Amino acid sequence: MNPERQSASSHAFFDAHCDTVMKVLDAGEEFLSPGGSKHISFPELVKTDVRAQVFACFVLSSQHPGREYERACLMIDTVIEMAESTDGELEIVRTVSDLQRAFSGGPRAGILSLEGADPLGNKAEAIREFYERGIRSVIFAWQDNAFSGTAFGSNTPLTDQGRRLLGLCEELGIVVDVSHLSDTAFNEVVNLSEKPFVATHSDCRALCPSSRNLTDRMIRTLADRGGVMGINLSPAFLDPAFAAAVHPLIEASRQAVCPEERQQIREQMLAIPRPSLEWVARHVVHAIGVGGEDCIGFGGDLDGIGQTPAGIDTVADYAKFIPLLRTNGLSESQIEKVCCGNFRRVFSELLPTG
Repeated sequence: MNPERQSASSHAFFDAHCDTVMKVLDAGEEFLSPGGSKHISFPELVKTDVRAQVFACFVLSSQHPGREYERACLMIDTVIEMAESTDGELEIVRTVSDLQRAFSGGPRAGILSLEGADPLGNKAEAIREFYERGIRSVIFAWQDNAFSGTAFGSNTPLTDQGRRLLGLCEELGIVVDVSHLSDTAFNEVVNLSEKPFVATHSDCRALCPSSRNLTDRMIRTLADRGGVMGINLSPAFLDPAFAAAVHPLIEASRQAVCPEERQQIREQMLAIPRPSLEWVARHVVHAIGVGGEDCIGFGGDLDGIGQTPAGIDTVADYAKFIPLLRTNGLSESQIEKVCCGNFRRVFSELLPTG
């Protein structure tokens, strides 16, 4: 074996956010086969040694009015079927022991996440049923909803039901994820939570000024509370020049009145040069400088984003992060923390013991 290749593949990964279930459920993609339009397949998870993958079940009331609960259950069932199709090589984890087995030679860990609490029907207590179904991480809102304001919304705080949901998550052993939340809601999570929380797929606002990214104050606070942020691979959250170029096209797409016009705009977006892989390293290094080496990991948002940085086409390319981080001055122990150790630690602290 090529020693350089062996060295580049020597670290396992914990990826804290993907939307692959949408590609399987809605686009008919095959989880067991690479290729197609998806970023993640099971063979590629194995190739890059992703030992734990969080699978988001993303449900919006605006897209599934009156059917939010049914849609969420269908997505959960689909992820379970994806795991079952691997003949025991991928396991939906519910407890700390399940997760630890994944890093001790056991089946790889699939973790179920609810991205947006819309399926709870405006009642925080409904999270108990989703906990029984296997949900172990929750983002309260993607768009402003009955639980929280969001980054692209009106900067409103947690609602009474959102505060109740926070308490229930901490009681049950569900990881609270602040990605997508408004700055005001983030501050409330800080003030009300008693346990660490995470931002599974958010970058550094100081480097790319998107409201979806975390300010330095947020990163420092997250770190002080024992939490972890996962680097999002969306070019619009990594590279300010890319974000500036794509923003007017996104606005134009929202106002487009016909499919042909939307397709033309999409082609214009795809023609914008993808940011270099170095932008990933810049966000990692910045986060470490602000919050320390224990606060940063990866949450690529694969299959939830239309584009990725140059050189990252599927999850199989995650191996490129290891030499990249070495080149940018990280030690082997720091690389291990970024690739898997930090998220492994915080999920192990928060998941139920079983």
